[in-house]
Amino acid sequence: MAGTFFFYDLETTGLGAQAARIMQFAGQRTDADLKPIGEPVNVLIKLAGDVLPDPSAILITGITPQQTLQDGMTEAEFLKYFYEEIVQPDTTFLGYNTVRFDDEFMRYLHYRNFYDPYEWQWADGCSRWDLLDVVRMTRALRPDGIKWPTDKTGKPTNRLELLTKENGLDHAQAHDALSDVYATIAVARLIKEKQPQLFEYLFSVRGKRAVAEVIEQARPFVYTSGRYSSANLHTTAAVLLAKSGNDAALVYDLRQDPAPFLSMTPEQLADAWRYKKDPTPEGVKLPVKTVKYNRCPAIAPLGVIKDAPASLDLSLEVITKHLEILKKEQQAFAAKVLQAIDILDVERDRERPKAAKLSPETVDTMLYDGFFEATDKQAMRALRVARPEEIGDMVRNFKDARLATLVPLYKARNFPGALSSDERAAWDKHVAAQLFDGGPMSRLAQYFAKLQELTSNEKLTKQQQYLLEELRLYGESIVPSGA
Repeated sequence: MAGTFFFYDLETTGLGAQAARIMQFAGQRTDADLKPIGEPVNVLIKLAGDVLPDPSAILITGITPQQTLQDGMTEAEFLKYFYEEIVQPDTTFLGYNTVRFDDEFMRYLHYRNFYDPYEWQWADGCSRWDLLDVVRMTRALRPDGIKWPTDKTGKPTNRLELLTKENGLDHAQAHDALSDVYATIAVARLIKEKQPQLFEYLFSVRGKRAVAEVIEQARPFVYTSGRYSSANLHTTAAVLLAKSGNDAALVYDLRQDPAPFLSMTPEQLADAWRYKKDPTPEGVKLPVKTVKYNRCPAIAPLGVIKDAPASLDLSLEVITKHLEILKKEQQAFAAKVLQAIDILDVERDRERPKAAKLSPETVDTMLYDGFFEATDKQAMRALRVARPEEIGDMVRNFKDARLATLVPLYKARNFPGALSSDERAAWDKHVAAQLFDGGPMSRLAQYFAKLQELTSNEKLTKQQQYLLEELRLYGESIVPSGA
């Protein structure tokens, strides 16, 4: 294992990376043996005036918008610091559920501020990983030496704060980004110490190419994912059913007898797929899952189950039996599953709201509307080093309309003191649209309604009362003058 790890965690204004923003970024670099290198990183990031936080999120993190404005960096300042101090060759970026949550916020942050959203995790030997599925697989396959928590109902849980508590690991303040970083490092050390072979193996197969090699050999493999039931410790044996594009695969869950599904029509399989998340008593849950190679899935050779505990409840006999049944009609079944997915895609396209037209109010959400061309990437680099007074004139340098639309927003959010009177008027108009569009359902109306709902709770602590009052004051402060 070469290079270094950079463990990181975010606290945000909400759950959705398109609209919510990062308020706190914390991280710590370690060597391959998980020993800290250098000082920890712990910074706040200023909220721009067109953002309203989810009050429920603030009650969890305890970070007020006012704190970010007083003590934080702008997004542009933070990313400059990020690349000067944090992004180093051969760094593996990781955390606890970072692939599904934190990495998304970081991509949107990069996009809004004219950086490539992806390069930081692959250029110069860099990569990413995620400890959550490592924890899940360790619990399922090699639990010895670690105490595993359950929730109040006795159901297995892998919540970070409960895992640290059970094992006597320091976790001073859950939902503080730096505290969560230290807790994640402590859990990583625990697994590396107690189950070093599994830890090293999962690290070695985190990349797309390694994942593809395991899955595409068309032999059963052990697969751990939050999409599988906690009753089975989120772990099953799966086998390749069909490729899904260049960087994904459809895999079949060999815990499940394939016989009932083999005779189904594509339409019936589409019905069964609809029940994937919420099967009804009348429905049949299709045991097929899409594995995306770039999401660091936790996979391992089938042989590891020989030494797995009985709690995994996964026998080679059952796997072999179901695999033999599947093989008899696998090619035809895979073709029908692909047809079923096409049926569902057509339905989703029909039901999906029409794509929003490009505007200052929608451009922040359009990260995945296409990659940027080389000429635009060159213009992005030029804009990042331009003087604030030069930024407004750089709109014409971009071919991609998204980037051109982002330019005035970037300037207003990061360099408000450099705005001309016309630019200030355009920014105030944008903020008003973000806050007031929708009347009773506007963001501002929903924000104050949520505050009122939360404030009516008679069991609020003094700290929670203080946070809600600060949020009320913040909401009032960002309303444009004359609105």
